[in-house]
Formats: sequence, C-alpha cells, structure tokens
Amino acid sequence: MGDTLAGRIAGMALGVVLLVSGAAKRADRGWPATAAAFGAPAWTIPALPWFELVLGGVLITGIARPLAAALAAAALLAFTALLVANLARGRRVPCACFGARSGRPIGAWSVVRNLGLLGLAAVAFVA
Repeated sequence: MGDTLAGRIAGMALGVVLLVSGAAKRADRGWPATAAAFGAPAWTIPALPWFELVLGGVLITGIARPLAAALAAAALLAFTALLVANLARGRRVPCACFGARSGRPIGAWSVVRNLGLLGLAAVAFVA
C-alpha cells in the first residue's frame, strides 16, 4: 500500500460522496423514517450521518487512508447487501442514500452505483 495519486484521488472522491451523503441525511428530517422503512437497523439510523461525515472528512484529508477506505468499503458492502435484499424481495423502497435528494425507488442502478463506490474504496485502500 503506497501513497499514489490514484489512491489520493479515489480517497478524496469517496470522501466527497460520503460528506454529501451524510450532510443530506442530517438535513432531511424524514430520513430516519425512510431508513427504517428501507430496513436499516434502528441503532445505525442516528449514527450513520455522523459516521459518513467523519469518514468523508478523514478520507479527504488522507489521514489513515487505508483504514478509512476499509471502513468505507465495509459500510458500502452492508449498504449494498441491504439494497440487494430489498430488491430480491421485490421491495423498491426509496433509498434516501442522499437524503431527500434521492427519494426514487431503488433499482439495479443503486447497486451499480455502490459497486462503483466500492471500486473507489478499493483503489484508495490499495494505491
């Protein structure tokens, strides 16, 4: 694991996405109910926006980038598993991954987006 330009860019890009996501969740008063309907564990709902904000900031600064990228990848894997589980049950609930800005029902695109973000996390971790 070195400190390459690709790793820094991937970490910063993922950090920006997490900052936007966390801030949008904090700004959306309806997000907790949407997250519960999506199937998010109750204990994660109040903590998730803060987790995303802190993790996004850490990734942007590059501090402990491999660890931050690994944590982001773990969270993205959990989010993706929840997406796939909902889709497998035929539930096309709103994701609200970016608060009220993303109120569309989930679909294959949601999974593809998360796989792309997982790719960024992998590059930030390895590069």
